[in-house]
Amino acid sequence: MDIASASARPDRSRALRKTAAWSAVYLVSQANIARTLGTAAPKLLRIQTSRSAADYRDVLAGMTPDERAGYRAHYPLDMIHPAIYAVALRAGAELLDAHRPQSARMRRVLATAPVVSAAGDYVENVVGWYLLDHPEAITDGRVRATSAVSIVKWALALGQLAYLGAGLGRAALRRR
Repeated sequence: MDIASASARPDRSRALRKTAAWSAVYLVSQANIARTLGTAAPKLLRIQTSRSAADYRDVLAGMTPDERAGYRAHYPLDMIHPAIYAVALRAGAELLDAHRPQSARMRRVLATAPVVSAAGDYVENVVGWYLLDHPEAITDGRVRATSAVSIVKWALALGQLAYLGAGLGRAALRRR
C-alpha cells in the first residue's frame, strides 16, 4: 500500500515484517559504509557541514592516505544507501499508520520526506565525489550549498525517524 493514499490501512504484521527487513538492510549498509570509511568516518560529518572552502580543504588535507582511500571507497556504497534508508523510513511510516492512522496530509509528508532526503544525499554524494578529484572546484559557494543540502537531508531523515520512534513507542505502550 502506498502510505500517501487514503485507502485501506496496511496490515500490521506485514508492515512490521517490511519495516524490520528494511531496517536490517539499512543497518548492514550503514555498518558497511562505516567499515569502509574507517577512521575517516568522523571527518565525513565535518565535510558535510563545512562552512567554507578552506574548512573543506582542511578536512581533506587532514586525512591520511588510508583515510582518503576509505573516503573515496565509500562513495559507491553511498550511492545505494539513500534508497535503502528512504524505503526503510517509508516502511516505518506504513507501520505507524497501521498502529495509529495518520491524516492524509501526514501520510503525504511521511511518504515524501525520505525521498527528498535521499535526493539530497545523492546531490551531496555526486558533488563530494567530484570535489575529491577536482580540488580546484572547491569554492565557498559550492561548499555552502552542499552543506545546506546535507543539513536539510539530515533534518528530514532524523526528523522522520524521531516522529516514527515517538509514535511507535506510544503505540507499543498502549498495547501493554
